[in-house]
Amino acid sequence: MPFLSANSLASLVESAVSTRCSRFGRAAHAQIVKTLDNPLPSFIYNHLVNMYSKLDLPNSAQLVISLTPNRSVVTWTALIAGSVQNGRFISALFHFSNMRRDSIQPNDFTFPCAFKASGSLRLPLAGKQLHALAVKAGQITDVFVGCSAFDMYSKTGLTYEARKMFDEMPERNIATWNAYLSNSVLEGRYEDALTAFIEFRHDSWEPNSITFCAFLNACAGASNLRLGRQLHGFVLQSGFEADVSVANGLIDFYGKCQQVGCSEIIFSGISKPNNVSWCSMVASYVQNDEEDKACMLFLRARKEGIEPTDFMVSSVVSACAGLSGLEVGRGVHALAVKACVEGNIFVGSALVDMYGKCGSIEDADRAFDEIPEWNLITWNAMIGAYAHQGRADMAVALFDKMTHASHGVAPNYVTFVCVLSACSRDGSVNVGMEIFESMRGRYGIEPGAEHYACVVDMLGRAGMVEQAYQFIKKMPIRPTVSVWGALLGACKMFAKPELGKIAADNLFELDPLDSGNHVLLSNMFAAAGRWEEATLVRKEMKDVGIKKGAGCSWITAGNAVHLFQAKDTSHERNSEIQAMLAKLRREMKAAGYIPDTKFALFDLEEEEKVMEVWYHSEKIALAFGLIVIPPGVPIRITKNLRICGDCHSAIKFISGIVGREIIVRDNNRFHRFRDNQCSCRDYW
Repeated sequence: MPFLSANSLASLVESAVSTRCSRFGRAAHAQIVKTLDNPLPSFIYNHLVNMYSKLDLPNSAQLVISLTPNRSVVTWTALIAGSVQNGRFISALFHFSNMRRDSIQPNDFTFPCAFKASGSLRLPLAGKQLHALAVKAGQITDVFVGCSAFDMYSKTGLTYEARKMFDEMPERNIATWNAYLSNSVLEGRYEDALTAFIEFRHDSWEPNSITFCAFLNACAGASNLRLGRQLHGFVLQSGFEADVSVANGLIDFYGKCQQVGCSEIIFSGISKPNNVSWCSMVASYVQNDEEDKACMLFLRARKEGIEPTDFMVSSVVSACAGLSGLEVGRGVHALAVKACVEGNIFVGSALVDMYGKCGSIEDADRAFDEIPEWNLITWNAMIGAYAHQGRADMAVALFDKMTHASHGVAPNYVTFVCVLSACSRDGSVNVGMEIFESMRGRYGIEPGAEHYACVVDMLGRAGMVEQAYQFIKKMPIRPTVSVWGALLGACKMFAKPELGKIAADNLFELDPLDSGNHVLLSNMFAAAGRWEEATLVRKEMKDVGIKKGAGCSWITAGNAVHLFQAKDTSHERNSEIQAMLAKLRREMKAAGYIPDTKFALFDLEEEEKVMEVWYHSEKIALAFGLIVIPPGVPIRITKNLRICGDCHSAIKFISGIVGREIIVRDNNRFHRFRDNQCSCRDYW
């Protein structure tokens, strides 16, 4: 190699940094040693420290700095900045201390790095000490130093100090405003962010893409659709509509404001959507209960060569959970393993939730155990999975394990909803009441409407209907639809029509147009043989224009979803289904099965009642499943309403006759039928 000057060698070192090639950097260092005499020029030492530090080779960086005869603030700042850039925040603060011991004063480049390190480590005391040093050194008035100090206070939760720092800054730049907006959103202070943006515009500042995205996040958090739409207009006026990051922010904003159609328009208008664009659109579909579209878009993204990220995978796994799409979910799980993101805590938590909601508790357990580190969301997902199965023993055991000193995770509002739901579905009244009482006393969490509804449901399912009503009357908050709905369901289950009428009247007052409450009251009167009152309720529904949502069941087979309603004869294989139903009916009758005709909710002759309950949608779906799903594979049926008592008894009989495992997910819980038994132990 021909002789190179010191400046040329320094340029080689910088090239190694820009290309992130440590091998090239070491070769350049070797050429420096070979070419230049000791001691090296001070700027060469600075370049070498900067290179090794930025390329995350901390030992080499420290070795070079130890050999540097005249270390300057530039040398130390290069080491500190590289440590911060590579997430070595403790090392950065350690180097800052060593710099001070070296009697070197930090400058306007050193302080921002140190503030970022203390903010990332959530060390407010260290941050305050740095602030004091910056004031003493006269650096705090620098716009970059002041912005970094403000950001540090925001990240360490010192909101008052952050606001004071912001107000006292003599000069602000666009980065300062963006930091204020972003931190306000992260802390959930959406109104502050919206007010700050208006102040920002009054001061004649022009927003950039980061400003737009922060403001859109604030609008989404505050559910302020009107203001977000105004900003969309300003985006078009400012010429930022072609900026993909702003477009991604708009997709996310409209999705969170339940305007998924607008999200679709924005997405389709992006000429070259990036990974975030696809992720945002998938998430928007999931947030708006359009899980089928989310799965289809994910498949389209894969066909276009988009690599799955942890965020995208967790979103599409949530879509599979909403669809009860176990096989699709397993396919996405396999893809997550292939993409090496299955260990991500958000992906792992989504997998636990998906398997739990699809009724595969064994897979949920396995996914939970394979997560390297559990957070609160993971614990809640697993407790929720047990709750769906009505496994109060497992849910409570996991709750105890979570709150034990060895894990020390504090439960939150959602945790108690999950564990109380499990106790409700299992009939564990004493345990459930003990956990409910511990919320306020032990954990300092004020019970909400969902928790009270769980307790009412728990007491009602246990037959303690009057106690449930007394519990409602003593509630410190106004009972909600879910609370009265739980009582009405218990009244129907245990034939308490008078108390049920009280619950129904309160429900009609809170939500007069909900067909489910009217139907439940009508069915309760019908089950009690009070046909005139049942007919009157249905007439009232008709008079005010309330239509009952159709009950239906569906089953996945051959990569297709097959939907059935009561008395459905529209399926292309209807003749085979009817033949299977007739065969099952003969075999069940021979085995001693007697239909429970009180679930025929019309005043009919006994034989007509038998036929009425026999052609419920879940039985038709089961007959189809027995035809198309091979032996040894569980039959999985989903129903949009609560499974009726006759269908529950019938499917128990059928599971023993055909020797198959049958899993039914209704709108309340999972029922796993096997050998004439159900996992709910006839308690649902």
